Amino acid sequence: MNKQELAQEIAKKTEISKAKALETINTTFDAIKGALKKGQRVQLVGFGSFLVRKRKARTGRNPKTGQTIQIAAKKVPAFSAGAELKNAVK
Repeated sequence: MNKQELAQEIAKKTEISKAKALETINTTFDAIKGALKKGQRVQLVGFGSFLVRKRKARTGRNPKTGQTIQIAAKKVPAFSAGAELKNAVK
């Protein structure tokens, strides 16, 4: 399912326009991105949590040349599924 299909499903179930559903989805994603950018955790009880994880600097290898390279430390977004979501997928 992509964003357009999700918007269509939400519009159908809530009886709002597809454009309004898409706007709501985009606003939700922007709010999650904003919180993660501030280093905050977004916890949706029963669904899961969005959080920022830190990756340490490490040594890697260029697959084309085989040369050793240094990969810088960075922050990456992560999602941890909640128990209710995990049970629904079983």
